[in-house]
Amino acid sequence: MNTPILGLHHITAIAGDPQTNVDFYTGVLGLRLVKKTVNFDDPSTYHLYYGDGVGSPGTIMTFFPWPGVRRGVLGSGQTAATAFAIPADALDFWQRRLEESLVRTRSFERFGVPGLAFDDGDGLRLELRASAQENDGRRPWHGSAVPAEFAIRGFDGVTLLHANGESTRQLLVKAMGFRKLATDGNHVRYESGHGGSGTFVDLLQDPSATPGRVAGGSVHHVAFRLADDDAQSAWISRLAGAGHPTTGVRDRQYFHSVYFNEPGGVLFELATDNPGFTTDESVEELGTSLRLPPSLESRRDRIERVLPPLELIGKGDAVKVA
Repeated sequence: MNTPILGLHHITAIAGDPQTNVDFYTGVLGLRLVKKTVNFDDPSTYHLYYGDGVGSPGTIMTFFPWPGVRRGVLGSGQTAATAFAIPADALDFWQRRLEESLVRTRSFERFGVPGLAFDDGDGLRLELRASAQENDGRRPWHGSAVPAEFAIRGFDGVTLLHANGESTRQLLVKAMGFRKLATDGNHVRYESGHGGSGTFVDLLQDPSATPGRVAGGSVHHVAFRLADDDAQSAWISRLAGAGHPTTGVRDRQYFHSVYFNEPGGVLFELATDNPGFTTDESVEELGTSLRLPPSLESRRDRIERVLPPLELIGKGDAVKVA
């Protein structure tokens, strides 16, 4: 394809309490809340977007927070871990920071790269991986309590768990243009586009894994980057020809999306890089007010009465999560 999949665009998960979610991802992980909007299909709940200072594709973690949502069950056909990239010398800083925030961590090494594994308050499995790229050109958010030299750069990759991942492997390689990079035990790593951090998809095969249940603390879908609408149109045709039809194009205000279930059960999305998160807010204003699509503006008063207030974390605020 002349318009390859460029890597990860965003990852969307399900959370419980929205304030707890904001406290963790801004106050502990130091990401910027770049957009405060609603679930377009269920405007009674927020859709919260976190990322770098400008909401660059490949840095965006998003959540649908439903207070009181039941806890999901991790199993085959789900995303087993979402991994962020950090500088190679930042692991000690993050281990101390997470422990001070009462977050339990586990050290690991995979594909020759060390990292920390931990859960957020809803049980979502996360990793911080020391970037193997000496000159990671991605710029972190400078407005948090996390020093820029240690801050999260964006995604490193995702891990998909399958009892038998062969059909998923064939989709990635034959239809989506991913390349096999390496094997480490029962993890097989693939990369897309120019490769490197931010493009990795790891397949974790566990024959004993039973089907999971997507709910609180689960990834809802994994979105991959496409440059623009023309690239998306080309990929819709390519996937249909390979036996993987997608939904119609959905206007998500900040990007355009199509969806399909990969054979193992994970919901995939192809999202455009444009138009971006500054279409309705300046860079300085990102995430500071509730933004609604034109189709929901007439319901703003009703929506704002239903949504709970959110307090943003200041740069000097310390947050602990039990």
